[in-house]
Amino acid sequence: MIYLIIHSAVWVLVSLITASLYKIDKKRAIKNKWRIKESSLLLFSFFFGSLGGLYSLYVLRHKNRHWYFVLVNWLGFMIHTAIFIYLLLPVLGV
Repeated sequence: MIYLIIHSAVWVLVSLITASLYKIDKKRAIKNKWRIKESSLLLFSFFFGSLGGLYSLYVLRHKNRHWYFVLVNWLGFMIHTAIFIYLLLPVLGV
């Protein structure tokens, strides 16, 4: 149970940070200022930030034309959803 809580908390926290990074990057892109590296955005998205990355792709509409952002975010989401389900099954008694 504790691992499920930790996983969920980290997933949500890092996703909020990731969405914030995407939003900052989008604002800086509009103003032609210094940008956040794509590799940093991708790493945050893959390692527990997929929810924030998907939110940024589809709601903020930032980086949604780059296929590798779509791929990394969906792949990260699928991996962390699978981990979540794996951790949830013992709690449900399955």
